[in-house]
Amino acid sequence: MLRRWTQIVAVVLLVAMISACGAGNGGNGTSKGNGNEGSGNGGAPSGATDTLEAWGETIKSQYGGDTLNLAFASHPSTDSFQKLTSDFEKLTGIKVKWEVMEETYLKNKQLLDYTGKTGSYDVLMVDGFWMSEYGAKKVVEPLDAYLSDENKTPAWFDYEDIVPAYRNGISKYDGSVYGIPTAGETRFIAYRKDLFEKYGKQPPATMDEFLELAQFFNGKEDGLYGVSMRAQRGVHAASGLMTVMYNFGGGFLNQQSGDVTMTDPKTVEALQFYVDLLKNAPKDVVSYTHEEALSAFMTGRTAMWLDATALAKRILDPASSQVYDKVGFAPTPEGPEGKASALAGWNMSISSQSKNKDAAWAFIVYMNSKENAKAYVDGGGVPVRTSIYENEELVAADPSYPVQLAALNDANVLVEKGISWIPPHEKLGQILDRVGYYVSAAMFGELTVQDAAAKAQTELEDITQ
Repeated sequence: MLRRWTQIVAVVLLVAMISACGAGNGGNGTSKGNGNEGSGNGGAPSGATDTLEAWGETIKSQYGGDTLNLAFASHPSTDSFQKLTSDFEKLTGIKVKWEVMEETYLKNKQLLDYTGKTGSYDVLMVDGFWMSEYGAKKVVEPLDAYLSDENKTPAWFDYEDIVPAYRNGISKYDGSVYGIPTAGETRFIAYRKDLFEKYGKQPPATMDEFLELAQFFNGKEDGLYGVSMRAQRGVHAASGLMTVMYNFGGGFLNQQSGDVTMTDPKTVEALQFYVDLLKNAPKDVVSYTHEEALSAFMTGRTAMWLDATALAKRILDPASSQVYDKVGFAPTPEGPEGKASALAGWNMSISSQSKNKDAAWAFIVYMNSKENAKAYVDGGGVPVRTSIYENEELVAADPSYPVQLAALNDANVLVEKGISWIPPHEKLGQILDRVGYYVSAAMFGELTVQDAAAKAQTELEDITQ
């Protein structure tokens, strides 16, 4: 999920500026139900959906000839789903029309379709950070009744196999399911195994160990630095701080009361840690987005790196990485307040305006089933299922998989505390920009950490009033 932070904030800042028109509805105009009309799938007999083939025959008899219109983002997962589309169409007789656009346009177009009540789309690709808004406004359909209906959701779909952090953290609103996770990421550490073995070091399990190792390796060999992370002034610096902040118990906002918490001692402690840590990064770290941080590690300039799991493939790619065969991985280290890790991701949801809701659900079931999970990943999709992260063949190809799964379990710890890794707020873009500004000021030595936190506190209070 590359460029995640840049794209999230671009959505926040640009959505009011973008205009678009809805696509035509290729459906037959006849409602086939919304999945909330009781159990059963049109009276499907017992056993009619026990296998993928039997399910396909049942779906074809009920919805064959329907056309689904999709609004999706340009993304590796979308590319993989498109590769599976012809098989779905042959199996079910349902036609699929894809409309794929850049993320900065997607949300605005989906909301225009909803507010205009045009019903142009049946299936929506929804960012996890939009789910609270979409659920509250009823842009998307609740899915609990679909999931509990064994005819509409056969056992081979296996909802429980989806990683808990994704099920619990990016697809729900007010206790109900509004999306099926399709792709996601957390953050973890990559480290130079050769250097750690040479000097008899173990990967960091705690934040204290992380800092100590960064200090140890910084300058240990000619041209070597301890760590690389994103830290460019503004959004990227805020994102970098958030990578470690929750492990200290800190936060920008109290997500229950909405109060600004930049001067909370735990937030200040996290900020001090981040500033101290990056004293052991390359001197130009203050200009780093995720791309520059990644490059510094892949070219052998740093002993460690902490960023998005979605970037692991590039680290392990001999064509782009000078250290591809010297890398180990570890979850985000535990802090004074325990384990936590980032969480972001995408969902498939049913538009509340759809006239073909049951056919739309059939598409979601097929594309996101455990039955098709390996084909989806083989096609370039981003894994969201425990069984995929534990698949021996896939683990052999990407040894970061077990560590990604452990990091996602840490992300679920934060979810269970009721905390969204990115604080939900309508002025999120402004909040991140100003936090990042003062993080950079502390890194440059323009302000002490305490003064930076105090000034950020004042500005955020003005923003959030």
